[in-house]
Amino acid sequence: MLLLKRLLFLACCALLLASCNFRKEKTQTSSILLQDVLLIDGNGGAPLMHMDVRIRADSIAEIGRKLDTQHTLVIPMSGKTVMPALTSAHVHVGSLKGTANKPENYTRNNILSQLKKYADYGITNILVMGTDLPMLFQSGLRDSSVNNLLPGARLFSAGYGFGPPGFNTGHLYQPQRADQVPAQMDSLAQLRPAVVKIWVDDFAGHSRKMDTAVYRAVIREAHKHGLRVAAHVYYLADARRLVADGVDMLAHSIRDSVIDDNLVKQMKEKKVIYIPTLALDLFSFAYAGMPEWINDPFFKAALEPGVYEMITAPGYSAAAKNSPLYARNRHGFETALKNLKKLQDAGVLIAMGTDSGAQPIRVQGFSEHMELALMVQAGLTPLQAITAATKNAAHALKINAQFGTITPGKKADLLIINGNPATAISNTRNIAAVYKAGRQVSKGPKAP
Repeated sequence: MLLLKRLLFLACCALLLASCNFRKEKTQTSSILLQDVLLIDGNGGAPLMHMDVRIRADSIAEIGRKLDTQHTLVIPMSGKTVMPALTSAHVHVGSLKGTANKPENYTRNNILSQLKKYADYGITNILVMGTDLPMLFQSGLRDSSVNNLLPGARLFSAGYGFGPPGFNTGHLYQPQRADQVPAQMDSLAQLRPAVVKIWVDDFAGHSRKMDTAVYRAVIREAHKHGLRVAAHVYYLADARRLVADGVDMLAHSIRDSVIDDNLVKQMKEKKVIYIPTLALDLFSFAYAGMPEWINDPFFKAALEPGVYEMITAPGYSAAAKNSPLYARNRHGFETALKNLKKLQDAGVLIAMGTDSGAQPIRVQGFSEHMELALMVQAGLTPLQAITAATKNAAHALKINAQFGTITPGKKADLLIINGNPATAISNTRNIAAVYKAGRQVSKGPKAP
């Protein structure tokens, strides 16, 4: 009996010691320290050298030089830049698969695959602009994604957009009269969309334009529900009316004319957010030639199956060059560059978005890095472009309390890159790692 008691005592001691060691081990690795990095925090200031960033659980805990390394997993990162992960404030997901964009492609697996792709490219939050389908909400996929319960980028949604009658894109509301809008907006509001999307454009004369009374009703009813409105635009005249009528975001560039000073002033006073989607305009004519990126593994890794073969097939380039819209698209792109620079200089809030995923050639993930380069081509500094894609885009989604800058208390969504994007914006493509909510989720896209 005495022997048995001693054995039980020793067993209890062993369990207690193991428990203490386990707790000690957990304490010793209670945080992660990214050590000796070049820090771009997203606020627009100059990069900070030789900084340490401490991550505890899913958030940024501390930033400084030579931070305490006790009870910490230290990851040396000399030569690397740490910046906030990107947010894209205008994308589309789900319906694109291979070389086709159609509703039957809109499945859970396809959406999750594309969210993973965005994350591989350092984009951890996206806003889908009005082309989602009921499955996203009925299945709880949107809510699970936003609440960080699914892999890949978090999916914020504008739900179902408003277009003119006959504009058959997805699951849209297409009111013929203004008095039809209140009931439709009541229905949309139940989905808790991040914004309300309206299409106000005639697509070079190929579509009926939304009636002014109808879109005014959309803006009025959305605001009654506390929802903001983002407008697809092309023409300066439409932008003028929309801003006067209270639109909250212009979701594309003004591309037919250079913006006038009075509209710039109104946009700044009314705090209208501008999402230039320059990559969309570049892709509309770029394949008339042989773009320098066409064989870049960073580009090819983002392509849907079959798209590379499509854009390099004999005759594709000539067809793009001979398109009746070729000259219009080139002019629109050049005008968009001018308007972005003018609005940036005036202090209008610029948020990064690309319209990626709307067509096979608008490549998800790659487009966002191309957008950064095009912003710099327009005359923004690399740091201004990065701020547009981090802090400002998070502001556009109203998630800036948690995301968009590297600040203690905010979620540890980080893009870690080799090189310094403040001196060459193309360095954002040299991805070393992507962190989402404090956990490394990718080392960048894999070469095809």
